Amino acid sequence: MNIDNNRLLLEIDKTIRELNRDIINPQIPQLMLDDLTPVMKLVARSRAMYLKELFDIANIAGDGLPSPDQIRQLREMRESYEELVAGAQALETAIQRGYLDVHGVD
Repeated sequence: MNIDNNRLLLEIDKTIRELNRDIINPQIPQLMLDDLTPVMKLVARSRAMYLKELFDIANIAGDGLPSPDQIRQLREMRESYEELVAGAQALETAIQRGYLDVHGVD
């Protein structure tokens, strides 16, 4: 890759960072470290419910297989969990890239 392409890519990256910060940061003003705790708890509760459902199904099924309704319920819990994880990861990425300011961090 030549120098002009490298400069172009750096400029694109800079523009993306500035646009994301300008658009995202005002949407969540005054974000404090304590504000992240409910998000982390939400993901943890969802993970716990998903895993608990798996164990409950295993105990009920015994040597058999789960019913279609049990599979549907487990799938719904997994989808919810995965969506919450994706949201938490998007938040983490936004913080890492400087799109969001987090106050109260030493």
